[in-house]
Amino acid sequence: MSAGNGEGWDGNRQRGAGGGNGPAAQAPRGGLLNRFVRLPPGPGRGGHRVPPARSGHRCVADNANLYVFGGYNPDYDESGGPENEDYPLFRELWRYNFATGTWHQMGTEGYMPRELASMSLVLHGNNLLVFGGTGIPFGESNGNDVHVCNVKYKRWALFNCRGKKPNRIYGQAMAIINGSLYVFGGTTGYIYSTDLHKLDLNTREWTQLKPNNMHCDMPEERYRHEIAHDGQRIYILGGGTSWTAYSLDKIHAYNLETNTWEEIATKPHKKKDFPAARRCHSCVQIKNDVFVCGGYNGEVILGDIWKLSLQTFQWVKLPAVMPEPVYFHCAAVTPDPQMEF
Repeated sequence: MSAGNGEGWDGNRQRGAGGGNGPAAQAPRGGLLNRFVRLPPGPGRGGHRVPPARSGHRCVADNANLYVFGGYNPDYDESGGPENEDYPLFRELWRYNFATGTWHQMGTEGYMPRELASMSLVLHGNNLLVFGGTGIPFGESNGNDVHVCNVKYKRWALFNCRGKKPNRIYGQAMAIINGSLYVFGGTTGYIYSTDLHKLDLNTREWTQLKPNNMHCDMPEERYRHEIAHDGQRIYILGGGTSWTAYSLDKIHAYNLETNTWEEIATKPHKKKDFPAARRCHSCVQIKNDVFVCGGYNGEVILGDIWKLSLQTFQWVKLPAVMPEPVYFHCAAVTPDPQMEF
């Protein structure tokens, strides 16, 4: 099914981004994100199914719902047994409604992508935009198409594009800035990338950006990083390879106006503490504050939560601790805002 004529697509602005399911951390208005609340099933609705446990999925949220797409679970019974034709992957889209407290597996029309682990996902108006990802075995069946699901009409479509697409990758990060989709990094399963691509959502044309830097001034190749932005710069947060994780005391930023990479020294919490290096973490942005949650540093699975100001580059370690250390999870922020895992 093609979206070449705009079928299933609207150009409304981005409303949210992130990923995950389960407990939620709520941000009191005007205060720090500092407590976790487990969202229970709605009253009298105990018969409703819930999504099986998974990793490598992505999620986004609007003010009414949390949407969870894809994921991976090698446990045959947990992943649905004989009923899951895509085992160990989940070729499915779930919606959690905040008002009713219920999960619903959405029945959709059109072609749902088969690259269901470590893809990237954003919400743009009523549309989920999915790019990249991998099937099984990891790295052997990667994607480089943009798929769109209109959550109002429950319809998937291929977003037909011009120009040279990025390589078939997974573990990349992406964001919508000023009407364009920016994609950075990722891996083929064998080679890690520092490529930065831009997709103009109006002209539907891909462009690979060529920054005005020497190679030694570029960020290191990576996957399973996260990005944030302030409209002028794209900030790269963490990530790594199968053998390393990158630190957060200094972060790279791509300047959209000068087409250059910059390195920014951040400020420690209480004069000496920085977040541990990590990959496979989650990250959400609330105005000029970025929240980094969990992840893996190559030895330890993390359960901490840190806030970074994009105005002062000051780190603050929040008093909240995640219910359990996690990685390959995801998080989303609602426009309110509150944060869902």
